[in-house]
Parts: sequence; structure tokens; C-alpha cells
Amino acid sequence: MDSASGAAAPDPASGSAAPDPASGTAAPIRVLLADDQRLVRSAFAMLVSSARDMDVVGQAGTGREAVELARTARADLVVMDIRMPDLDGIEATRRIAADEDLAGVRVLVLTTYDTDEHIVEALRAGASGFLVKDTRPAELLDAIRTVAAGESLLSPGPTARLIARVL
Repeated sequence: MDSASGAAAPDPASGSAAPDPASGTAAPIRVLLADDQRLVRSAFAMLVSSARDMDVVGQAGTGREAVELARTARADLVVMDIRMPDLDGIEATRRIAADEDLAGVRVLVLTTYDTDEHIVEALRAGASGFLVKDTRPAELLDAIRTVAAGESLLSPGPTARLIARVL
């Protein structure tokens, strides 16, 4: 139980929010948004806040802020841009994934960089999902739910390219 908000803490086994014992329903997914562009963060915050099953628990403009806020805001999931000042999203993802105190926190990379190298680098750093920013709003919300539930996800375009490259 989160003493600050009274919400149920995430279930580390599933990577998603645990049921709230008081209501029997799942607690909202606690989402941290990390993007260096304030307008983009604000737009994503409005979208995520519109979903009944999600709460925005913080916004970071740098990768370093994202790592710090992942701890203090007790996020379940970080939506992480790749290119940010101070510490890029790949290294921030790597630090979140390596931190034992953040073991239940999942990272969904959301970026304009649609290259195989960025995808592979993000996944190797510990990201559970990778989307490009031209994703439809409903798809972003679905991706947050999917990754928070402990599954992995890639945008369709990069997925097709990676499959073709492997085969």
C-alpha cells in the first residue's frame, strides 16, 4: 500500500498494479513521463490522465530526472524518450533496469527514432516496449497496459523490419 496516496503498490510478479483490497479492483497504473519537450510531455500527460486505469505520477525532462522520479514517485511504468539532455533515455533505461529498488518498474520507449539500432539498444538496456511517436493515442494507452501487465511490445513497422532482418 502506498502510504502517500493510499493506492495499492505494484505487484512485482506481474509488473502491473496489484488489486486494491478495499475495492477489489486493480489500482491505476502509475505512469512516469520522460521527454525533454515540455509540450510533448503535457500532451502525453493529458492523454494518459484521460484513461481511468492510469495516473501520471511524474514528468521528467531529462534521463537523470526520470531515474530519480522512478524511485520517488513509485512509478509502475516509465514512458521514456531516447534523446534527452543530461542523460539519454537509453542510459536512463539501463539504470532503471539495473536498480534492485526499481525491479518492478517497466520502461516503454516512445521516440521519433525508428531505427533498428535504437530498438535493439533500447531492448538491451532493459526496455519492455518500443513505440514510435506517430502511434495513435489509443495504441499508446494499450501499449502502456500491455507493458505494465508484464508483456513486451514493439511498433508494427520496426517489428516487421527486425523479423525480415533475422529471417
